[in-house]
Amino acid sequence: MKFKIKQIKSVAGALLLGSAVNASAADQTILNTSYDIARELFASYNPVFQKHWEEKTGQTVEIKQSHAGSSKQARSILQGLPADVVTFNQVTDVQILADRGKLVAEDWKQKLPNNSSPYYSTTAFLVRKGNPKNIHDWGDLAKEDVGLVFPNPKTSGNGRYTYLAALGYAQDQFGKDNTDAQNGFLKTFLANVAVFDTGGRGATTTFVERGIGDVLITFESEVNNIRQQYGVDDYEVVVPKTSILAEFPVAVVERNAKKNGTLDVSTEYLSYLYSEESQRLLASFNYRVHNDVVKAEVADRFPEVKLLTVEEIAGGWPQAMQNIFANGKQLDQLQRR
Repeated sequence: MKFKIKQIKSVAGALLLGSAVNASAADQTILNTSYDIARELFASYNPVFQKHWEEKTGQTVEIKQSHAGSSKQARSILQGLPADVVTFNQVTDVQILADRGKLVAEDWKQKLPNNSSPYYSTTAFLVRKGNPKNIHDWGDLAKEDVGLVFPNPKTSGNGRYTYLAALGYAQDQFGKDNTDAQNGFLKTFLANVAVFDTGGRGATTTFVERGIGDVLITFESEVNNIRQQYGVDDYEVVVPKTSILAEFPVAVVERNAKKNGTLDVSTEYLSYLYSEESQRLLASFNYRVHNDVVKAEVADRFPEVKLLTVEEIAGGWPQAMQNIFANGKQLDQLQRR
């Protein structure tokens, strides 16, 4: 028995040593802190970038990932999580790192094209086979006996996009000055929510695995990925005629990257997302991209949508956070029964 215990300890030690050797085998290590539903995307992108970086510099890089709700990730970085780069789904979650922590450059939006958003999406619906509740547009989500599932706008950037998209539809449908009609629609829309999950992945689990709700509302990229993963014959994707431009901002956490000696590789990690190779990979995950060649290749997969911006709907993210999502403001007021 003693021999076996010693043998087990020896093997465990060898495994730990092997892990240490493997971990230190790369010339550099960076940490990408990202949003909840981006796990599979960056698991595919990282090997592509590692190959590119080694061909360009002759150096190897290990890429570690951290995933959670975008706002939660921003708070973690402010509290000391040593991220080298952030790949988020909401501008305010990057901006807070510049405003409060001086961790990100003040002009981070100008560092890369398209306001440092290498890809984008919009908000869409996933319904069950046959579309039994006859869902085609936002107005259908306020019908009786329709159960909705989407992340809580209080905790999720994904959820905030959903609420703002619904508000944008109401403004477009009833007129921007007709707040009574807008609020009437939004009250019913919110009353139909069966479950508010804390993040996008939790909402997917609720809808697909727990079978709750008639409509899952999330990013267009996510509803298509879910349908491909869980069964194209079991679900249908509905893209409304009017929705929101959902940007996915990226930035180097310069204070950490300089301290870690990873500024160059971190900068290139984000820049390479704009390459034709990477844009094609992003499109394969059902994100809309900016590269003209790739856009032409995948044009038939992305329906025409009237994309409203956060600025058009709410005046911008600071105004949205202050006037809509802050405690006691519009969202809270409309949820009071």
